[in-house]
Amino acid sequence: MKKMVLSLLVDNTSGVLSRVSGMFSRRGYNIDSLSVGVTENDKISRMTVAVSGDDRILSQIKKQLVKLEDVISITELKDGESVCRELLLVKVKASLDQRQQIISLTDVFRAKVVDVSTDSVMIEITGNVNKIEAFIALLDGFEIEEMVRTGLTGLVRGNAAYDD
Repeated sequence: MKKMVLSLLVDNTSGVLSRVSGMFSRRGYNIDSLSVGVTENDKISRMTVAVSGDDRILSQIKKQLVKLEDVISITELKDGESVCRELLLVKVKASLDQRQQIISLTDVFRAKVVDVSTDSVMIEITGNVNKIEAFIALLDGFEIEEMVRTGLTGLVRGNAAYDD
Protein backbone atom coordinates (compact mmCIF):
# COMPACT_ATOMS: atom_id res chain seq x y z
CA MET A 1 0.00 0.00 0.00
CA LYS A 2 1.36 3.39 -1.01
CA LYS A 3 1.00 6.68 0.84
CA MET A 4 0.30 10.03 -0.79
CA VAL A 5 0.12 13.55 0.65
CA LEU A 6 -2.03 16.08 -1.20
CA SER A 7 -2.07 19.83 -0.73
CA LEU A 8 -5.43 21.26 -1.76
CA LEU A 9 -6.17 24.94 -2.17
CA VAL A 10 -9.89 25.37 -1.56
CA ASP A 11 -12.37 28.22 -1.26
CA ASN A 12 -12.50 29.40 2.36
CA THR A 13 -16.27 29.03 2.71
CA SER A 14 -18.50 27.17 5.13
CA GLY A 15 -19.07 23.52 4.31
CA VAL A 16 -15.88 22.98 2.27
CA LEU A 17 -14.41 20.55 4.79
CA SER A 18 -17.68 18.64 4.87
CA ARG A 19 -17.83 18.38 1.08
CA VAL A 20 -14.21 17.23 0.76
CA SER A 21 -14.43 14.70 3.59
CA GLY A 22 -17.84 13.60 2.26
CA MET A 23 -16.21 12.64 -1.05
CA PHE A 24 -13.86 10.32 0.86
CA SER A 25 -16.72 8.88 2.89
CA ARG A 26 -18.98 8.25 -0.12
CA ARG A 27 -16.19 6.45 -1.98
CA GLY A 28 -15.08 4.43 1.05
CA TYR A 29 -11.60 5.99 1.18
CA ASN A 30 -9.88 6.59 4.50
CA ILE A 31 -8.07 9.79 5.42
CA ASP A 32 -4.86 9.04 7.34
CA SER A 33 -4.25 12.67 8.31
CA LEU A 34 -6.00 15.97 7.66
CA SER A 35 -5.06 19.53 8.52
CA VAL A 36 -6.74 22.71 7.33
CA GLY A 37 -5.89 26.37 7.72
CA VAL A 38 -6.30 29.71 6.04
CA THR A 39 -3.51 30.80 3.67
CA GLU A 40 -1.93 34.21 3.07
CA ASN A 41 -5.18 34.97 1.18
CA ASP A 42 -8.11 34.85 3.62
CA LYS A 43 -10.44 33.71 0.80
CA ILE A 44 -8.42 30.49 0.35
CA SER A 45 -7.66 27.63 2.75
CA ARG A 46 -5.05 24.91 2.39
CA MET A 47 -5.98 21.33 3.20
CA THR A 48 -3.20 18.81 3.62
CA VAL A 49 -4.60 15.31 3.22
CA ALA A 50 -2.57 12.13 3.73
CA VAL A 51 -4.10 9.01 2.20
CA SER A 52 -3.02 5.46 1.38
CA GLY A 53 -4.02 2.88 -1.17
CA ASP A 54 -2.91 1.19 -4.35
CA ASP A 55 -2.13 3.17 -7.51
CA ARG A 56 -5.71 2.89 -8.79
CA ILE A 57 -7.25 4.20 -5.54
CA LEU A 58 -4.76 7.07 -5.24
CA SER A 59 -5.38 8.09 -8.84
CA GLN A 60 -9.15 7.93 -8.27
CA ILE A 61 -8.88 10.13 -5.16
CA LYS A 62 -7.14 12.85 -7.20
CA LYS A 63 -9.72 12.61 -10.01
CA GLN A 64 -12.64 12.87 -7.58
CA LEU A 65 -11.14 15.83 -5.72
CA VAL A 66 -10.62 17.76 -8.98
CA LYS A 67 -14.37 17.47 -9.65
CA LEU A 68 -15.30 19.32 -6.43
CA GLU A 69 -16.18 22.94 -7.23
CA ASP A 70 -14.57 24.26 -4.02
CA VAL A 71 -11.18 22.80 -4.98
CA ILE A 72 -8.96 25.39 -6.70
CA SER A 73 -5.85 23.23 -7.14
CA ILE A 74 -4.27 19.97 -6.01
CA THR A 75 -0.56 19.32 -5.56
CA GLU A 76 1.01 16.04 -4.55
CA LEU A 77 3.67 16.65 -1.90
CA LYS A 78 6.37 14.18 -2.96
CA ASP A 79 9.38 13.14 -0.87
CA GLY A 80 12.42 15.24 -1.67
CA GLU A 81 10.34 17.86 -3.49
CA SER A 82 8.42 19.12 -0.47
CA VAL A 83 8.68 19.72 3.26
CA CYS A 84 6.07 18.04 5.46
CA ARG A 85 5.82 18.44 9.23
CA GLU A 86 3.60 17.46 12.12
CA LEU A 87 3.28 18.74 15.68
CA LEU A 88 2.92 16.43 18.69
CA LEU A 89 2.00 17.44 22.22
CA VAL A 90 2.47 14.65 24.74
CA LYS A 91 1.97 14.64 28.50
CA VAL A 92 4.16 12.04 30.20
CA LYS A 93 3.79 10.93 33.80
CA ALA A 94 7.12 11.70 35.46
CA SER A 95 8.40 11.30 38.99
CA LEU A 96 11.36 13.42 40.08
CA ASP A 97 13.64 10.50 39.19
CA GLN A 98 12.20 10.10 35.70
CA ARG A 99 12.00 13.81 34.85
CA GLN A 100 15.69 14.23 33.93
CA GLN A 101 15.57 11.11 31.75
CA ILE A 102 12.58 12.50 29.84
CA ILE A 103 14.18 15.94 29.49
CA SER A 104 17.38 14.34 28.10
CA LEU A 105 15.33 12.43 25.53
CA THR A 106 13.53 15.67 24.65
CA ASP A 107 16.85 17.43 24.08
CA VAL A 108 18.12 14.70 21.75
CA PHE A 109 15.04 15.17 19.53
CA ARG A 110 15.25 18.98 19.69
CA ALA A 111 11.81 19.02 21.29
CA LYS A 112 10.64 21.47 23.96
CA VAL A 113 9.34 20.97 27.46
CA VAL A 114 6.32 23.29 27.50
CA ASP A 115 4.86 22.43 30.91
CA VAL A 116 6.08 20.78 34.09
CA SER A 117 3.90 19.79 37.02
CA THR A 118 4.60 17.78 40.16
CA ASP A 119 3.81 14.50 38.43
CA SER A 120 4.07 15.10 34.66
CA VAL A 121 5.97 16.77 31.84
CA MET A 122 4.40 18.09 28.63
CA ILE A 123 6.55 18.01 25.51
CA GLU A 124 6.14 19.70 22.13
CA ILE A 125 7.91 18.20 19.14
CA THR A 126 7.73 19.16 15.48
CA GLY A 127 9.11 17.12 12.62
CA ASN A 128 8.45 14.63 9.89
CA VAL A 129 6.32 11.57 10.62
CA ASN A 130 9.37 9.32 11.13
CA LYS A 131 10.80 11.64 13.79
CA ILE A 132 7.46 11.83 15.62
CA GLU A 133 7.03 8.04 15.51
CA ALA A 134 10.61 7.47 16.74
CA PHE A 135 10.06 9.85 19.67
CA ILE A 136 6.82 8.12 20.66
CA ALA A 137 8.54 4.73 20.45
CA LEU A 138 11.29 5.89 22.82
CA LEU A 139 8.66 6.98 25.35
CA ASP A 140 7.59 3.32 25.58
CA GLY A 141 9.05 2.86 29.09
CA PHE A 142 7.08 5.85 30.41
CA GLU A 143 3.37 6.30 30.99
CA ILE A 144 1.81 8.61 28.39
CA GLU A 145 -1.13 10.35 30.05
CA GLU A 146 -2.35 12.27 27.00
CA MET A 147 -1.22 12.81 23.45
CA VAL A 148 -2.42 14.82 20.46
CA ARG A 149 -1.04 15.16 16.92
CA THR A 150 -1.91 17.96 14.52
CA GLY A 151 -1.76 15.92 11.36
CA LEU A 152 0.60 16.43 8.49
CA THR A 153 1.03 19.76 6.78
CA GLY A 154 3.47 20.75 4.07
CA LEU A 155 4.56 22.86 1.12
CA VAL A 156 6.46 22.24 -2.11
CA ARG A 157 10.13 23.29 -1.89
CA GLY A 158 11.47 26.41 -3.63
CA ASN A 159 9.89 27.56 -6.87
CA ALA A 160 8.53 24.18 -7.96
CA ALA A 161 5.40 24.47 -10.05
CA TYR A 162 2.07 23.41 -8.55
CA ASP A 163 -0.15 20.90 -10.30
CA ASP A 164 -3.57 22.05 -11.49
